Amino acid sequence: MAKEISAIELELEETRERLAQTIDQLVHRASPKTIVSREVASVKAHFVDPQTGAPRTDNILKVVGGVVGVVALFVVVRKVAR
Repeated sequence: MAKEISAIELELEETRERLAQTIDQLVHRASPKTIVSREVASVKAHFVDPQTGAPRTDNILKVVGGVVGVVALFVVVRKVAR
């Protein structure tokens, strides 16, 4: 009987430890600093190849093309509205 109680207490302690580690991981992942650094890394990876450090010109050109298109649209709409 004492062995069963000891085994249960050991199992409870192991479960508490795993739960504490899981909570620590969740707190770290939900931290605003962690979220910001993860998003910054994601955006950088979109424009710069992480392995080589070379710029990804295809993605850069797509964004530049989109910005130029939006600016051109605003200019045309503004001229038509006058």
